Amino acid sequence: MISALIPIITPIVIFTLSGLKVVKEYERGVKFTLGKFAGMIQPGLNIVVPVIQSWRRVDIRVKAVDVPDQDAITKDNVSIKVNAVLYYKVADAQKAIIEVEDYNYAVSQLAQTTMRDVVGEVTLDELLSKRDSVSKRIQEIVDKATDPWGIKVYSVELKHVELPEQLKRTIGKEAEAERERRAVIIKAKGEVAAAQDMAKAADTLGKSSGALHLRTLQTLNDLSSDQSNTIVLGIPLEILKAYESKGKK
Repeated sequence: MISALIPIITPIVIFTLSGLKVVKEYERGVKFTLGKFAGMIQPGLNIVVPVIQSWRRVDIRVKAVDVPDQDAITKDNVSIKVNAVLYYKVADAQKAIIEVEDYNYAVSQLAQTTMRDVVGEVTLDELLSKRDSVSKRIQEIVDKATDPWGIKVYSVELKHVELPEQLKRTIGKEAEAERERRAVIIKAKGEVAAAQDMAKAADTLGKSSGALHLRTLQTLNDLSSDQSNTIVLGIPLEILKAYESKGKK
């Protein structure tokens, strides 16, 4: 009797088991009955009636989409290549399956075109100095455009901006010239400060009788410790003034 039921029971068991679907915690399922939306499948063990029903599995974790190099022209007509990375997740699995054919491909293509458009709205200096604001602008546009698809764009990060070789050399020369300009200014300021200090020292020595002679003796003492064979002797101004006064008398 049992052996006679086996050919009947076996297909029923296989049919039932084939309808069992396990959905993980980070997934959602979109179920269709005869092609019509029939509800969402939550995490856990679920039954999908074979033949009559079908379903699509959707990963709702945050995804990183690499936006490849894009040729773009800035507002000041500089040709560059720029790439980025986009972070998004599926906020509404039903819309992501029903409203768009391949949401991952669609988000990638939209990010590429948006990035080229936004880069064309700014100059090269703005792109290099305000990269965060440019990235924020791209993120806002893509997020708004993908909202009907059930997609939430969290951020867009510009990774690399490649400049033409000629422009790289020009920027390098400009940076070198700027460094030289700063060096000249710093040197000039140092010379001015040194001249001011020397003027103050000369004024102080001139006001004190015999101070210059003492300074000369100190210099000679410093020279005596040098191994050089040449010694230059300086005549204090006080001696010259003394001779001048005697000559007048």
